[in-house]
Formats: sequence, structure tokens, C-alpha cells
Amino acid sequence: MSHELQILDGSMGEELIKRGLTPRTGLWSARALIDHPDAVVQVHKEYIEGGANVITTNSYSTIPSYLAKASMAESYQELTVTAAKLARQAADAASTPVQIAGCLPPLDESYRHDLVPEDTVSREVYGELVRVLDPYVDLYLCETMSCVREAVNAAAAARATDASKPLWVALTLDERPGQGLRSRESLEDALAALSEYQPDAFLFNCTSPAAITDAVSTLAALTDKPIGAYPNIFHVPEGWTLDNDMAIARRAMEKDEFIAFARDWRSKGASIIGGCCGIGPELIQAMASDLRA
Repeated sequence: MSHELQILDGSMGEELIKRGLTPRTGLWSARALIDHPDAVVQVHKEYIEGGANVITTNSYSTIPSYLAKASMAESYQELTVTAAKLARQAADAASTPVQIAGCLPPLDESYRHDLVPEDTVSREVYGELVRVLDPYVDLYLCETMSCVREAVNAAAAARATDASKPLWVALTLDERPGQGLRSRESLEDALAALSEYQPDAFLFNCTSPAAITDAVSTLAALTDKPIGAYPNIFHVPEGWTLDNDMAIARRAMEKDEFIAFARDWRSKGASIIGGCCGIGPELIQAMASDLRA
């Protein structure tokens, strides 16, 4: 089944870091909500101007575990609302329709399926995030889900709290193509566990382009729902956390290379395409112009 092309935005945290507006450690992108809210709006606007018709709230790190580093864990609802309002400000100023995806992130470290909080705790926090995002967003995006249990907790809470809006689930993959999620669970197992919550789209994010390419082909044979892809441009080692000093292997992503991956994903059935960590407005603009041409 062919679905209409939608262009996602790219990274927010990495873009703010590149501009010297937020640190890589501690509160990460949440710091900009406090210190540089206008810059957050500006980054959203640059993605929209570059062709994105779906932008994501800058609420990836407005979670208790990150905010606790600054003794601000109790502020997670307030800062999530701030992120949603800034995204709405950018979307409302656009000359073309733009949807806002309310981010439902990992509640501890990204990629760390071994650190996923207990189910009851997870669903309570996700439910609160959905409740405060609801007035401002058009859909919910469970991002960087590293294992089946993490994805199910986020999806279950979203459906229980606000079943009226579309639900997208984005899985992060083992960097070795064909090896399933970061937890090594299979895509088949993930789809089976999520079926009860009827996601409106399945995506892959925060993973190398090569792993995503393999997964898009696999997923296209398993579902007729829209499929999405938004890669990052670095690889992190086992045991990584945001605040540790483990080296991150970075690689350049030239425009032509990103466009080639996007074309391939589109040909394999993906219809929601954007970027994650390290993919900025210039790459999104180049990719969007090419695919729409």
C-alpha cells in the first residue's frame, strides 16, 4: 500500500549543541527551554522552512530522570508544556499546514533496554506526558523505543490517556542490520506486542542508515501501516549514557548520501522520512526537495 509522503524534522538537541546553546550532558536539550526558548522556536521554523510538515516537541529530555540532575524532577510536566507551546508557536506561524508530534521518549537512557523503569512507573509518567501534551499536539510519537516492553508501556499509556489522536511508534535498532531492536528482540515480536494498541505508523529512529534500510524492507512485509525512517549520524558503544565519557564515533553525512538513503527507503515503502541526531535543517531541506521533486 502506498502512503502519502510526510517529511519529519531533524535533530533538536544536537542542533542546539552545535549552536552553543545547550550542553551535551545534564539537562541536555531541556536546558534550552529555560535559557533559550526563542532558539528552540527558530530551529523548529528552520525545519518547517526546509520542508518538514511534521515537527517534534523538544521534550525528549523533559523527563524526571534527566531533570533530577538539576533537582528539577518535579518540573517535568511544566517543561513539557513549554516544549509543546514552542512547537505550536512555530507551527502556527507556518504558511503551510504543519503537524506537531508529541514526543514520548525513553524514561531513562536512550538505547538502554536494561534501564527501562518498572511498568507501573513508566505508564504513570507517560500518561502525565500525554495529558499535558494533549492541548498542543496532533499526534504522539513514542521515540527511540529500545525494547518491546518500553514501546508497549509508552503506547499503552498514550492510548489510555488520549485515544483520539494518532499514535506513532519509533523503534531503535541494533546497529548490525537484521538483528532486531537494541534488545535483540525481533520486529515480529514488537509488532505482535503492540497490536493491541493499534499504532497508526511504525518508524525506525536513532539508528544507522544501514540498519534502517534492512528493517524497512522487513517491516514492509509485515504491515500495511505507514512506515517511517529517521537515522542518526553516529554510533555509540555498549553501555553508553548521556553523561559518561565514552567516545561517540561520528561520521559525516553528505547531502547526496542522505538523499540516496531516503530514496531507497521510499522505494521500499517508507512514507515518513526525516532525521535524528546530527541531521540538521540543511540535510532535511535537501532530502525533502529531492523526494518531492
